[in-house]
Order: sequence, then C-alpha cells, then structure tokens
Amino acid sequence: MNFLNLGILAHVDAGKTSLTERLLFNAGIIDRVGSVDQGSTQTDSMELERRRGITIQSAVVAFALGDLTVNLIDTPGHTDFIAEVERALHVLDGAVLVVSAVEGVQAQTRVLMRTLKRLGVPTLVFVNKIDRRGAREDDLLREMAEHLTPAILPMTTVVGIGGIEAQVAPVSFDQPERFDQAIERLTAGNDDFLAAYLDASDPRGLDWQSELTAQTRRGAAHPVYFGSAVTGAGVEALTAGIRRFLPAPAREADGPPQGTVFKVEHSETGRKTAYIRLRAGTLVPRERLEVFRRSPEGTVSLDAGKVTGVEVFASGAGTTTGSAPPGSIAKASGLTDVRIGDAVGSAAELADRGLFTPPTLETVVRAVDRNDKIALAKALTSLAERDPLVDPHLDEVSGQTAVRLYGEVQKEVVASLLAEEFGIAVRFEQTRAIHIERPNQAAEALHEMGRWAPTSHALTLGLRIEPAEPGSGLVYELEVERGSLTRAMRNAVEEAVRTRLRRGPHGWEITDCRVAVTATGYLGPVKPGQFREVAVLLLDGMIEEAGTTVYAPVNRFELEFPHRSSGAVVAALIDCRAMINGQFSANGVGYIRGAMDAESVNGFESRLPSLTRGRSVFLAELDHYRPIRTNPPRRS
Repeated sequence: MNFLNLGILAHVDAGKTSLTERLLFNAGIIDRVGSVDQGSTQTDSMELERRRGITIQSAVVAFALGDLTVNLIDTPGHTDFIAEVERALHVLDGAVLVVSAVEGVQAQTRVLMRTLKRLGVPTLVFVNKIDRRGAREDDLLREMAEHLTPAILPMTTVVGIGGIEAQVAPVSFDQPERFDQAIERLTAGNDDFLAAYLDASDPRGLDWQSELTAQTRRGAAHPVYFGSAVTGAGVEALTAGIRRFLPAPAREADGPPQGTVFKVEHSETGRKTAYIRLRAGTLVPRERLEVFRRSPEGTVSLDAGKVTGVEVFASGAGTTTGSAPPGSIAKASGLTDVRIGDAVGSAAELADRGLFTPPTLETVVRAVDRNDKIALAKALTSLAERDPLVDPHLDEVSGQTAVRLYGEVQKEVVASLLAEEFGIAVRFEQTRAIHIERPNQAAEALHEMGRWAPTSHALTLGLRIEPAEPGSGLVYELEVERGSLTRAMRNAVEEAVRTRLRRGPHGWEITDCRVAVTATGYLGPVKPGQFREVAVLLLDGMIEEAGTTVYAPVNRFELEFPHRSSGAVVAALIDCRAMINGQFSANGVGYIRGAMDAESVNGFESRLPSLTRGRSVFLAELDHYRPIRTNPPRRS
C-alpha cells in the first residue's frame, strides 16, 4: 500500500479547510460539504475552532486515490499557530498551497512558500474563490511569479471568472505561447533539460511533461490549478494533479519503526495518543520503542516505552486497528512520556532546528480559584506535551507560572483548553516581550584544587565565557580531553552552565555567547554534584565581571490594508514607534513593510480592525534584537 502525506496550507481565510471538505466529498468520504462558518467541517473538531471558524490544531483525514491512500493534514492559517504548521511541515510528502483569487498573495502565503521551498517539499498551488467578485487570473499569476516563485505553471484556466457559474478548462499546451511558457519554466529549473532543448531540432519532441513531473517532485516547479472549493469547480483537476505530480515515496518495511511525533492528543479519560509519521519499518501493538528528544539547549536524551495500541487512518477521520506500515500516519497509545517533536527509532529523525522563529511574548497565567494552582501547573504541563513552545516556566518574582505566546489569540486558546478539558478558569497578566541578555566582554575563572578556592572540593575546573555571533544561542565547548572527567561529571558541568545562564542579572536568559571548559581535574572520590556547585560559583563571578546588556526583540512586519485607511494606519504605526521601510499602493490596496518592537505588536494589531474595518492583513515575525542601554527592563 502506498501513502501520500499531504498538507493543505494557506493564509487564514483563503479556504484550505473548505478545500479539505471538497476533496473528502469528491472521494465519497462525506455526503455533504461542511461549512466553516457553520462549524460543521470534519477537521475543525475543537469547540473553539467551530466557534471562531478557524483551524487551531492540525487534523488528519484520509481518502483513497486509486491504490494510493492520501493522509490529508489540514493546518492552521492564523499566524498565532505557526508552530502547529511547523510540526506538520516536517512530516509531509507534498503540499497544496491555497491562494485566494480575490486577496491574492498575502503575507503568510509568502512565508509558507518560502519554507516549503527551503524544505524541498513538492508543492502544487490551488487558486481558490474563482466564483467570487474581484477574482483575478492573469494579474494574479504575475503577482504569484513576483512574490511567491517564478517557477509556476498554470495547468487550468478560468471561464467566467468572478461569477457563481465560473468553471475551469485545461490549458492547451498545443498553443505556441503556452508551450513556450512551459519550456521557459522547465529550462530555468534544469540545465540538462536546457541543453537538450538547445540541441533539439524540434523542441516539441521533448518529453517536457515527464520533466515537469520530475521538477515538481523535487520542489523546483509548481503547477497551478484554479477553482472554487465552495462550488467544486477545478477540484477534480487538482485531484488529478495530486495523483500525477506528488510523490508517494517507497518505504523500507524491514527493520525497526522510525518516524516523527507531530501531534499528541488526550482523551477525556486522560489517555495519551501520539500521531507518528512512519518513515520506515512497521509499527505493531505491544512493541517497545526507543524515543529520542532534543532539549531546548540542544542535548539529545533517550527514553523507551511500550506501544499498547496502534490505529491507522482509513477513511475520513476514521481509523482501523492493527499494524501501521511505513509511510503511514499511526495513532499510537501507551507512550506515557511522549511529546511533540520526539523521534521514534532513530535520533536522525529529530529536526535540526525550528523552521520559524520561537515566540517572543510571554504572560503569567493564574487560576481564578487559588485552590486550582497545583492543578493548573499539571494542566499546563499537559498542554506543553502538545505544544512545547508554550514552555510553562516559573516566574521567579511572582511565584506564578508563565507561558510563551505568539499572540493574543493564543491566550484565548489556552484559556479555552484549560476550561473545557481541565475545568480550570484562568486569567492572564499583561503580555510582555521576552528580552535577552548578552555578555559585554569575555571573562575567565578557575577553581584549582590545592589552592585557596571558594570551596574545599578536591577538583579543578576552569571556565571562560565570551560574546558570540547574534543568533548563535549558547555554544558550549570542551577545550580539554573528554576523558579528563567521567560522563556524569561532564554532564553536571554542562547542565550547570545551561541552567545558570537562563537567568541573567536582569532576569532574562543570557544567550549568544560561548562557554568553554578550559581546565579539569579531580582527586579522590569527587561527586558530579560538586562539579555542578563549582561551575555555578565560577559562572556567578564571570557574569558579574563580564556584565550583560539587555536586548529587546524587534519584529519585521508586512501590512496590507484598504488604501483609504492609509492616514489612520500610518498614524498608528508612528504611535507604536515603528520604522517604515517601504510603502506603496496598487488596485486600492496599501502595502507597508517595516519593523517595530515586539512589545508594540499586540497593541497595534488590536487597533487594526477598527482602523481598516476588518480588512487588513498583518504579519510580524522576529527579525533581530536591539540593545537597551538606559533603564533596561527587569523580568518581574
């Protein structure tokens, strides 16, 4: 059996969930197309999703295309849930990027295409809403070539665009201009094909369609299909394109199961279920699995667990029990400590780094009923299993738990989950930006046995801290022989370094620095805890000597809005001390890009709907950190 794990991605409201519904309807999985507005879709199962009409958590549904089983992954479109999109991207064989024929290429669309191209995920483009007034074709294709990628090739064209009766027709590549367009796209993506074209006496004898398939499967070309998820126009052509252009990779059935956990669910009884995308091997019940996890500091740990049950998606959201073959998505129960991002069977399955910038905001969350404080901590730990970037951590000044966020909408989601699943009502403090500290200069310290030292431990330990490149994080290195300490001692020193640097003199994490172990030694029965104690003492002195500067996160932003709102929008940006780097307007739409402190993003974003009558598109993501020389904020 062959599997294709297919992602549907888009800017919010472009119609990806509606497209999912139409694909399921055409495949005979459902007998009517659900409505996002009415909360009747297959993939938006959370009460909050139905209430707000947005996708918050990735959902998986399956349908058959001949002998191919397609596992369709519907992902969030709202920027507050970009981490959920990231988790899905790591497990895809192919993707359909949905673009609105009316709104066109929006800010999040560009971010998604840029990431898909970086990962080399084969991607088709579906231009939705051709039945809506204001829909565009030729103009939109030029916009896509300019702002998404020039490697697009329309496979269908629209008849009666902008009306409810709009239909699509296949592009005829017998027409010279269409054929030339195809050849131009393909020769740009493959030097060998360009050479064959230049050598050919009759270019029409070239097998250009096979070349298009090959380039699409390696992410170098992107066929474009027009249509309407609401009326169904063009969706069958897209389905044929999925079958033709997107790969169903052959998988190795022998050997232990290997894969990636990209989603974790909890049932009402508390049972945990892990969604595992299997790249190799077959997963069967009662099998013992090795599970690998990378910590935020970069270290990899190994755990093991026994799978008590295995389900595989069969039809729609339904599953069948039994074994999960390679290439499939398995729902595995019994792994009590599993988290999103864990790798099964091999550490090589762990993602090297995040695709998107981590959250730059945090807020303290309190239980309305003080008696729920312990239950709240447990509930937040459970939520972190599903979304590690929430990262519940103790706010040392208030003694309460703080969580990391991408935006204000995420607050509502956390509050809703805590109320609906755990029965805990919460309130949040004001959202604040997560600053960082960087060391100002290098500093060294040495604890040497046999000489005066802050402790009497019979050990030698030398450390050095120095500034590193912005964005490099914490670089930890050994400048001594690994054999000079036992593994437990080495781990104790590294753990002490990473833990101590989480809180600098102003309360923020010290990062973008290099810490090196410069000297080691011990005499007699020395415990790892003694190395940990000495390391902390040395770090305390080095941090005081080096000093730190606090840096504030600065987000770059892209903003689209009705041009008639320009005056009010620019005035609001000035109020937020934003730096405008570019501004223009076209077809009644204003565009601004620039940068502003992350602290100001939420306030500005909350004002936009009233300034633009709800017709603005705003995307912000971390760009850099700026130093705060005077009165730096303290974490409190």
